[in-house]
Amino acid sequence: MERAAVFDVDGTLVDTNHLHVVAWWEAFRQAGHDVPMHAVHRAVGLPSTDLVAHLLGDERDKDQDADISAGHKALYGQYFGRLPALPRAGELLRRLHHDGWTVVLATSAGGAELSALRRAIDADDAIAATASADDVQEGKPAPEPVEHALELAGVPAERAVFVGDTVWDMHAGSRAGVRCVGVLCGGIPRADLEKAGADAVYADPAHLLSALDGGPFA
Repeated sequence: MERAAVFDVDGTLVDTNHLHVVAWWEAFRQAGHDVPMHAVHRAVGLPSTDLVAHLLGDERDKDQDADISAGHKALYGQYFGRLPALPRAGELLRRLHHDGWTVVLATSAGGAELSALRRAIDADDAIAATASADDVQEGKPAPEPVEHALELAGVPAERAVFVGDTVWDMHAGSRAGVRCVGVLCGGIPRADLEKAGADAVYADPAHLLSALDGGPFA
């Protein structure tokens, strides 16, 4: 039977979370908002509009939302040519593909950003499809990105594993009915990932690759 391995990208396969934090912090600063970096870090993984709302609240000047998001996009775009893949990320995807898993990415990134992330991973031969921000109406923690990934793979939730690095990933995967695996390389504590629905937690892609024979992908 077909099986699907669904992966978040930022902070899970590519070491970008802290780049996002700095870009968001500067975008907020330019718009006149002093948002602590630790608060930004906890919000990374949300779609742009939701992230701004989460950090500034409902009483904010919503006319600023688009400019803040555009500022982040421009600042983060400066890194596109040198985004660093996490250790053995591409090797992990190729191993799962070799073992018969249908590998699908589920990410809030789209367009040029997604292209840059895929170049960093360098495993297009193993990736069957991508559910991006361009394909869904609601991002994580809504289940739609994961559900769309399952549709692309043609696999039911009970035959899938979702790997992510944030509580938003774990909420999305749990709501989609898939088994969730957390990784610590995005900077979110193990206890938070487990509380949000992670069935297992690994340090990074290299750790998960080394444990495939006895873990959720066995």
